[in-house]
Amino acid sequence: MEYRIRLCEEKDLPVLIELCAKHAAHEKAVYDAKDKERLLKVALFGDNPQLHCLVVEADENVVGYASFTFDYSTWSAASFLHLDCLYLDECYRGYGIGEAMILRIKEIAKANGCINVQWQTPVFNEKAIKFYKRIGGQSKDKVRFTMTV
Repeated sequence: MEYRIRLCEEKDLPVLIELCAKHAAHEKAVYDAKDKERLLKVALFGDNPQLHCLVVEADENVVGYASFTFDYSTWSAASFLHLDCLYLDECYRGYGIGEAMILRIKEIAKANGCINVQWQTPVFNEKAIKFYKRIGGQSKDKVRFTMTV
């Protein structure tokens, strides 16, 4: 299968929002698309981007994305890349695209002086867990909390 991994562009925002909705549904989470295009435009393309994103093109369509931020670990006293989201439409899985996306993320992390890449997935996402372990990911059991402000 032919595909291309590239940086997200402003023109990709509507399909990125659709992919976010699909990703949320896959993870059994609630997603509200209201105002997301404006907010993501600022986060990705503003003067000081807070978020970075790669997209996957296949069959002349954007079919996946990986979004990430750079963060700092107190314990390591070093920067790391936080992979916020990695999603690929189901019919494009199994072709090595996800692994290629992870390799690109690792390259970006290394180029930016990060010591590692960190991410999470729900415990019920057994296919993702198997994939991450197969490509060398190491898991740490934790409980994630959120608090509305």
